[in-house]
Amino acid sequence: MKNQTTSTTSKSQNVIDIDYLTLPSKDGDSVLETLEKANLDVHFNCREGYCGVCRTKLLAGTVEYRVEPLAFIDDDEILTCCTIPTSNLKIKMEY
Repeated sequence: MKNQTTSTTSKSQNVIDIDYLTLPSKDGDSVLETLEKANLDVHFNCREGYCGVCRTKLLAGTVEYRVEPLAFIDDDEILTCCTIPTSNLKIKMEY
């Protein structure tokens, strides 16, 4: 998987760019948690990388996985429920 690593710990303070929004990401928050704190309506189900409902295009940046995902993802995708930004991210949300 390109632009992705697996880790159980991460400390980062980055931003997540989505279309017209730039959101600050707090230390240890998953991408999904950051999106939820911004009151964005996002698709998710399991929060553990099993189902793939939160699959999102990663346009730029890197992430670490809290747990190794079981859901299928392409090289240019991430699962927002179990990824933590390790750099500034640019993602494409499907609304």
